[in-house]
Amino acid sequence: MPDTTTRQATAGLRSGLQLVQNATSGFLVFLIALPLCLGISTASGFPAVAGVLTAIVGGVIASFIGSAPLTIKGPAAGLIVIALGAVTELGGGNPALGYQKALAVGVVAGAIQIVLALTRAGVVATIMPPAVVHGMLAAIGVIIIAKQTPVALGAVSKGGEPLEMLAHIPTYIAGANPIVAAVGLLALFTLITMNLASRFPLVKRVPAPLVVLLLTVPLAATFHFSQQHDYSMLGQTFSIGPKNLVQLPGSLLSAVTLPDFSVITSAVSIKYIIMFALVGSVESLLSVLAVDSLDPQKRASNLDKDLLAVGVGNLIASAIGGLPMISEIVRSKANMDAGATNRSSNFFHGVFLLLFVALLPGLLQMIPLAALAAMLLFTGYRLASPKEFLHMWHVGKDQFALFFTTFAVTLATDLLVGVGVGILLKLALHAYRAGGLRGMFRNPPAVLRDGEVLRVTITGPAVFSTLLPVRKALSGLPEGVTSVEVDLRGATLVDFTFQEKLAGIADEWSTAKLKVIGLDQMKASSNHPFAARTRAA
Repeated sequence: MPDTTTRQATAGLRSGLQLVQNATSGFLVFLIALPLCLGISTASGFPAVAGVLTAIVGGVIASFIGSAPLTIKGPAAGLIVIALGAVTELGGGNPALGYQKALAVGVVAGAIQIVLALTRAGVVATIMPPAVVHGMLAAIGVIIIAKQTPVALGAVSKGGEPLEMLAHIPTYIAGANPIVAAVGLLALFTLITMNLASRFPLVKRVPAPLVVLLLTVPLAATFHFSQQHDYSMLGQTFSIGPKNLVQLPGSLLSAVTLPDFSVITSAVSIKYIIMFALVGSVESLLSVLAVDSLDPQKRASNLDKDLLAVGVGNLIASAIGGLPMISEIVRSKANMDAGATNRSSNFFHGVFLLLFVALLPGLLQMIPLAALAAMLLFTGYRLASPKEFLHMWHVGKDQFALFFTTFAVTLATDLLVGVGVGILLKLALHAYRAGGLRGMFRNPPAVLRDGEVLRVTITGPAVFSTLLPVRKALSGLPEGVTSVEVDLRGATLVDFTFQEKLAGIADEWSTAKLKVIGLDQMKASSNHPFAARTRAA
């Protein structure tokens, strides 16, 4: 038997190796996060450095609060539309004033997230219908594409609502600045090529955003983007200058901007507070659940604690000039792929960002905006990929109706209205199938333990209202439980959301197995394994 000293030495060595591994993971995520933070900031109407400030706060501060071991916290493309809308509407034509008022909105939204976390309301976000969430994200993707196309092409933006900007894309193509467009198209081609070749391990390990910068920064230097000048091509005169590059303050301290609370009680401010708090919380918590499902150690994060970390991070970041943050899925997945084992990788990613921006700000100002816009165009396409529409169609016509309704209404109005209409449609479908809404809230599941088996019996509709008590019963199973049986023979309706979330809960178990009884006696709305099911007549 090894003595105590040997065990302590072994534990210390293991801890040291983990620290090195997480520092390495944090460095790789930093390489991915840096250009994305800059791009998301400029697309949001915030100064470019604002996104970096957020990621620094998310890494250096939030890491010590949140429980999610593998998530990376920072700005996300999914909040671009809300941030830009807040700056535009609150600024009234003055972007600098709109930025400060949007910061005030972020502070209050962060405080609301803290309250939600302390009242243990974080789990409520997990019952959001997936079709509505994906419809919202697809609409955000289209809006990002509409707003970033002129930046990637060096064309003059005509502004307007999302559908108007989509209609202007042919005009942007016709009015493209050839050299700026060449930089943007090279960046986009690089991202697409590396994504297609990502099945090769060597390509997968190389951060695509870093490759984009290695290609486009020298190209921008070759064409003297840092100096304002004109050039002629195809019988036309075009202009290039510092406006086509990232602009940063002289130092990190000078980047600090204080919020303006002068209109915080206005209807517009309240609208964006709700949108930041609602959409940010939902997107963040869904990212945490997605990362948990991929965690090799099958660790289940405390959602309320993670929401608390995001809320505290948002309050601090917004108070000093940063964008809103979430637990971000793409960078978290890259963090996991790099071999991260705990929260210290998020901390190191924040530290590396802090050191880079503090010590080498001049390098950042060599990055062409067209390259950052191309990264966001690629992100927007992935959010609104045709595969998303096909996937929802295959899941079932009801889910596609929720998805497309949320998508279309969001494009035509705004996020809050789009999500609200999607949820109302969801309730209407349930009322139609279940013969009214009352039964959804009157039949709590019965939970009974029989030795190593935990039995959950559900009568009436198995929908979002059933998920919360089911999740409470099945998250953190009692000691000795090896099998969970969910009996749906008395259910009148089992929807997609219930089945998908139930499967997600089961993925968190390290030893127990899930058995669902009664689904084969119900009529499915499609061939998808999680298709909504109703009791056969």
